[in-house]
Amino acid sequence: MINTIIFDLGAVLIDWNPHYMYRTIFDDEQEMLDFLKNITTSDWNEEQDAGRSLAEGTAALIKEHPEHEKNIRAFYDRWDEMLGEAFYGTVEIFKELKESGRYKIYALTNWSAETFPKAIAKFDFLSWFDGIVVSGTEKMRKPSPQFYNILLNRYNVNPAEALFIDDNYRNILAAENLGITCVHFTSPEQLKEDLKSKNLI
Repeated sequence: MINTIIFDLGAVLIDWNPHYMYRTIFDDEQEMLDFLKNITTSDWNEEQDAGRSLAEGTAALIKEHPEHEKNIRAFYDRWDEMLGEAFYGTVEIFKELKESGRYKIYALTNWSAETFPKAIAKFDFLSWFDGIVVSGTEKMRKPSPQFYNILLNRYNVNPAEALFIDDNYRNILAAENLGITCVHFTSPEQLKEDLKSKNLI
């Protein structure tokens, strides 16, 4: 029986997208996409999510691509401009789950410890969680099994009694390998249907 819900945050409850900021820098959409794909890559950003400091990550990338220094520095200097709004459909589902009183609800997020306080300041619903585990603070990230186990052990969660929601299928597979029931998030509407089908709402 499911008694614990674990949410991912980015692309599930919170809209974060570098395009918002970099569209103010690049006039050419394809040039921007190439920069994000080849310079400020997801793999590079995930190193900061895993605990590397923003200053260290920025310096390392500038050393590798000195011709892009200005645009690389903008990634974290103007990070706030990448932080969009909440996905309110998902927030409503979260609220319904919370108000039911049936579940402990946690967040497990890949996020830099240095930028996460900005999300805390912006989104009141983050205070609804019974606990939040942030990769940058723990210096490890999804899909590492050890990262999931931090949450399971810290909050005494039985994986067989937990449901995990994430938009990244890589992270879903890792959770399933630990015996956690999962929902691969694609939209609030799909999430609601999946939760209904499992008799969780």
